[in-house]
Amino acid sequence: MSKIGKRPITIPDGVEVKIEKENLIFRGPAGSLTFRIPLFIKAEVKDKKIFFNKENDIKQTRANWGTIRSLAQNAVTGVKSGFEKNLELEGVGYRVTMEGETLVLNIGYSHPIRFNPPEGIKISIAKNTIKVSGIDKNLAGRTAAQIKARKPVEPYKGKGIHYTGEYVRRKAGKKVASAAK
Repeated sequence: MSKIGKRPITIPDGVEVKIEKENLIFRGPAGSLTFRIPLFIKAEVKDKKIFFNKENDIKQTRANWGTIRSLAQNAVTGVKSGFEKNLELEGVGYRVTMEGETLVLNIGYSHPIRFNPPEGIKISIAKNTIKVSGIDKNLAGRTAAQIKARKPVEPYKGKGIHYTGEYVRRKAGKKVASAAK
């Protein structure tokens, strides 16, 4: 039995949750999100709490039960305050700028890399830090991962794009053979 699916979600002040047919709709100060409730899962809103119940004991239903509860919790948090991922740019001569909504990365290639964020994602920069924010946790994380994939950190010098606070495992370079005999 799912330990996650059993727990109700408390709806904070300023967040509104509606159930329309098989859709859950979340509205809050940061925006609104909608997602579909899977088959054999029932959602109900009572006393500023959301409860999820399963209709049968099939393995897939049990898996969906915990997943839908986690997605709903992320949606409540997202419409209340949003999510953000911070990326750092390391390397001599590596620069990042914004041209309108487009992120322009100068990361050692012969040409600048342009990245247009998806709808609902806001990108801001400060020195060598890129901040990706939005109300959808999945979309914010995926966008940050796409930016990071443009120049992954190489293990010898540590140059590239990485998450703030991420540990980069470094490798030792080649050892110089001794010339003295």
